Amino acid sequence: MCVLRQTDQQEWALVSANELDSATQLDILTRGEMSIAMRMPYSSNATYLVSLNLADQSVRAIYKPIQGERPLWDFGPGLHRREVAAYRLSEAMGLQCVPPTILRDGPNGEGSVQLWIDADPEQHYFTIFEQREDLHDQFRGMCALDIVANNSDRKSGHVLVDKDSRVWGIDQGLCFSADFKLRTVIWEFGGEPIADSLLKKIGRLGEQVPLEVATLLTEQEVAAISDRAKWLHAGAHFPVDPSGRHYPWPLV
Repeated sequence: MCVLRQTDQQEWALVSANELDSATQLDILTRGEMSIAMRMPYSSNATYLVSLNLADQSVRAIYKPIQGERPLWDFGPGLHRREVAAYRLSEAMGLQCVPPTILRDGPNGEGSVQLWIDADPEQHYFTIFEQREDLHDQFRGMCALDIVANNSDRKSGHVLVDKDSRVWGIDQGLCFSADFKLRTVIWEFGGEPIADSLLKKIGRLGEQVPLEVATLLTEQEVAAISDRAKWLHAGAHFPVDPSGRHYPWPLV
């Protein structure tokens, strides 16, 4: 992640966002003055790279306004709210694998605003999994999140790793359907027992879905989160897909 900081010469210098704690990052995302830098290519919905300036600091972020969404037959309008819900669920589970994401107005109306992650665009889940066994526990956490969130579009390119070896998942707009729609590339852990520490986090969701997540979804979708968490907790193992049908397309 990167942040721009204003120098004494009133110019913007690039420094590490690790110098900012999560509360400061969220404050800049929420209150910073937003300006659009460019529209992101290859996105099915309107997606913008923006800068948010507050005092002497500026962060880059991804802005997805509801006005730029294409209608879908299986998801109603408001994919940006699901992006925020995925972030809040990741935080509630103690996984911190979704970049800070907030809901706010922007130049094109209400949308999600997610902190930009600096990562090698040539790397994705398949390449990272093969090369970085040290990151597999982080992938296990993301796998659990995707199952509970019912992610129907976890492509390989939606998985990033930053220079600090932290794994991030992006593009979570197609999550939280009340109907089971899981489609993900993360199946390598199928059949493995889930670590006790992760299992406890899953179990808590079966008892109660955090209010900050529930307020962004329908009652049926919230109940489905609890049901999936209970199912995963009871099985205590990562599931296997014998059908081979629970993969997104394209894979990357």
